[in-house]
Parts: sequence; C-alpha cells; structure tokens
Amino acid sequence: NMASPALLMRVVASAYSVAEKAATIVRNVMSAGDLGIVEKAGPNDLQTKADRLVQMSICASLARKFPKVTIIGEEELPTDDVTEDLIEDGHCEEILKKPCPAQYTGIKEEELVIWVDPLDGTKEYTEGLLDHVTVLIGIAYGGKAIAGVINQPYYNYEAGANAVLGRTIWGVLGMGAFGFQLTEAPAGKHIIVTTRSHSSALVNECITALNPDHVIRVGGAGNKIIQLIEGKASAYVFASPGCKKWDTCAPEAILHAVGGKITDIRGNSFQYNKEVKHMNSAGVLATLRNYDYYASRIPNTVKESLVP
Repeated sequence: NMASPALLMRVVASAYSVAEKAATIVRNVMSAGDLGIVEKAGPNDLQTKADRLVQMSICASLARKFPKVTIIGEEELPTDDVTEDLIEDGHCEEILKKPCPAQYTGIKEEELVIWVDPLDGTKEYTEGLLDHVTVLIGIAYGGKAIAGVINQPYYNYEAGANAVLGRTIWGVLGMGAFGFQLTEAPAGKHIIVTTRSHSSALVNECITALNPDHVIRVGGAGNKIIQLIEGKASAYVFASPGCKKWDTCAPEAILHAVGGKITDIRGNSFQYNKEVKHMNSAGVLATLRNYDYYASRIPNTVKESLVP
C-alpha cells in the first residue's frame, strides 16, 4: 500500500517527536538551575522558563508542519520568531506504520484543534517533585478528544544514574494506547487520586462522601490519568474549577482509548472545539473502570456548587 499515511497519524507521529524534544528542554532548564519562575495568578499558578520554551517549541514545530491546524496552548506568549534550535521536524516511524481508524481517515487539517499544556504540574516541577510533571499534546476533532500524547520527562528518575529517563505514552480512539502497561486498580479497593496544591473544602467534602480506602494527592492532570491506567488509583476526583482544556484533552483521549471515562463532576463530557471556554468549571471525575459507581456517589450538594 503506497498511499501516504492519513493526516491524523502524521499529526500524532509528529506530536510524539515534538513531545520528546519538549522533555529534553524541560530537563535542560532544570539542570541549568535557573527556572525563571513567574507568578501568573498567584503562588499556586506558576510559569517557568521551561513552560515558555516548551510551548514555543511545540506550537511552532507543529504549526510549521500543519499550518491550518488550530493550536491552543496554556501560556500567553509573544508570537515572535522562534529560534531554530526549538524546532522539532521529526516523527515516530512506528506510529506512521499503523493504519488510521476508518472514522478518521478523511480528516482535514483545518478540522483539528490541538490543545497543549507544555508543562503540567509546574508547581511540582519547581519543588523538585519531578515524577509529577508531564507534557500534554491533545488532538481534537468535532469537539472530541480523539488522540493524545503524554510525555513524562522524569519517568524513572529515581532508578539510578544508568536509567533511561522519560517515556512517551500515546493513544488514538479506536486504536488503543501505547507506551505503558495497562493495569487495573485492585478490585474492591476505592483509591482516589486528587489535587495536591488546589485543595478546598468542597474538594475534601466530595472525597469524604466517596468513603475511600486511600487518597493520593499529586500534581498534574496528566500524572493523575497515568495513575488510573497503571492501576495505582481507581478514580480521579476533583470537585473544583481550575482544570483547563489543555489539562484534560490528551489524557482524555488516552483514557478513552483504553475504555475509561472522564467527565466533569456532574457527568457532562468535555468539549474541545476551538471556540469553547478554556476552564473546566465543573471539575473532573475520571476512572479506568467502574465510572458509574463513583458518579452515583457524588453528593448533589457538590454538583450544585459547581456550575459548568
């Protein structure tokens, strides 16, 4: 078959390489020692030199290859010429070899929206909690998250000097997700993963109502979805506004590709068309399995406090 790969597979293959380049930038900024921290809305809303450089790298690299795609990134940045050393032109051959799911073969460039979180878990990054950090590139079509790339720049960082640092997880709806070992949480255990630095009375009220066996508090939406797909947690529960579309797009595609489910706290799906508001105002509820068990136990008082 000499037909060139479908657009979607070319975008995912490029996003894979772009995310690996991003991880290198994240590690280089950290090892150089000057994080260049700026407070955006306050001490829990930080931006570093890594957030800025990575976003420029991802957006410019993808825009150069796919000029008609809409790309929306977390950081407000000038659109000056990006230096060539930030451009990644490569792609993952292995992804290009896979057949595109039939429902996506006819997609045109201008129909795709890419949501970019250059460094998810910035606060944790500045505090040295490096395993919380992810780079997120989510690909949406028709308002739906259909493909995603999550890179963990510091995966394995505690495994010693000779360990290979970092990994890239990717997935496409109708195809599956790759780069990790899919594992279900222990049956009958209710382990909830939630926010580390954005807690509130409402967040805690909701978790208490679910009567969990254990609560894990970590940074980053990408990191929390990884806890679900690797069986470390059974539900990701965040009863608060604060999470944005670029936090959930890539993780949603990967979670849905392996049969999981993510919605807001009230059970509404997230929309990812380019006109949509950026904030996920009604929080997040996600599971790999048993979504209905958790959804049915969210108190109405909590749902009523969160307006989509």
